Amino acid sequence: MAKNLTNDMTIGSPMKLLLKFSIPMLIGNIFQQLYNMVDAIVVGNYEGPNALAAVGTTGPLNFFMFALALGLSAGVSIIISQYFGAKDLENVKKGFATAAFTIIGAAIIMGIVGFFLSRPLLQLLNTPEVIIEDAVLYMKITCLGIVGIGAYNGIASVLRALGDSVTPLKFLVVACILNIILDLLFVVQFGMGVAGVAIATVVSQVVAAVGCIIYAFKKVKVLRMPLHEFRPDKHIFKKCLALGLPVALQNALVSTSTMALQGVINSYGETIMASATAANRIEQLILQPGMSVGAAIASFTGQNVGAGNFDRVKKGFIAASKIIIGFSIIMLPIIYFGGGFIMDLFTTSEDKEVMRIGIEALRVPCFFYSFVGMIFVTRNLLSGAGDVKIPMMMGFTEVICRVLFATVLSASIGYQGIWWATGLTWFMTSIVGCVRYFSGRWKNKSIIQYN
Repeated sequence: MAKNLTNDMTIGSPMKLLLKFSIPMLIGNIFQQLYNMVDAIVVGNYEGPNALAAVGTTGPLNFFMFALALGLSAGVSIIISQYFGAKDLENVKKGFATAAFTIIGAAIIMGIVGFFLSRPLLQLLNTPEVIIEDAVLYMKITCLGIVGIGAYNGIASVLRALGDSVTPLKFLVVACILNIILDLLFVVQFGMGVAGVAIATVVSQVVAAVGCIIYAFKKVKVLRMPLHEFRPDKHIFKKCLALGLPVALQNALVSTSTMALQGVINSYGETIMASATAANRIEQLILQPGMSVGAAIASFTGQNVGAGNFDRVKKGFIAASKIIIGFSIIMLPIIYFGGGFIMDLFTTSEDKEVMRIGIEALRVPCFFYSFVGMIFVTRNLLSGAGDVKIPMMMGFTEVICRVLFATVLSASIGYQGIWWATGLTWFMTSIVGCVRYFSGRWKNKSIIQYN
């Protein structure tokens, strides 16, 4: 049975493989975003716009704290997918053991940093005094639970590198249902406010992590090893850092750009902040197909680069591009004309101004969905090939463009410039990724050739 739990992506139709991998990943990503959406819906409806704004303003900072662990998870995924594609199962096992120590260690460090620096970091974002106490509390609790978040993303990355996107989904669905129940219990029943939604999220993510880890050890044959062999490998650890740190830096740069944007948003006050928070939650849900296809193309590319099948990587790029552009075209009219119905979930009937501004925040970026989709495709393809410096450069591009566009446009046309800054940043960043892909220089970045 265990042999069916992995998926060799070096054979078969690229389109079918990407869809087979992406659909469970998409469902999982949607459930992952439901964590944030349920938090926002419960807080917005039962605690009000200020509490919603407090939860929203911590988003970029929390992502910044998670960036190192998530980046190392990506590095591990690259290593394991390429070794798996090369049929080097011994190094797959070593990579798994090394990943466990590396990611948990990174999560502990960043959790401590985030816990103690939460207030000064939020002050740097111009967080209004009326909401900063709730924002600090929310961020401290999520930082305490960063080990669970890091552990889940780490083991999920390993399983996906082996072509299994279904197992992480199963545990995530359970965790999401638990999160909804705990949100309602802690906030509605016990009146714990933002602390309640933070605790619910952390507990749910820990449950998903523990479930995935137990499953991996018991069911996935290629990952089984005696306990005395479960230790980090120095050679693979260096590769993990070489591949993971640029991805972590890229994540940090992306979060830095969103923090800069959040600072501009915060300068307009609580109403704009609440509108932007709700719109961002919706937008993150809409972007999940792009993220899912990106994760699929990363594993697909890693395995095929490891096997030396570069022509299949090109076919995978074409298939992924068709999927993401087609979806973007479909979603444009849905969000432009139907965004108000979705915004209604996050607000009460009295918060008409929050809804009006939130609809504006959805309508402008929806014209740029194809470009952000190509960011996910090119960034993950290049990372899967081991060409991690260019995704890092894409992160730099996001920082520069988002800060520049947000500053200039908001000064000239007001808060509406924030929404245009997001779309134009997506456009510029996608150009960098596409230029690198079509150059073909990613073909000589495989880690396998250095063994």
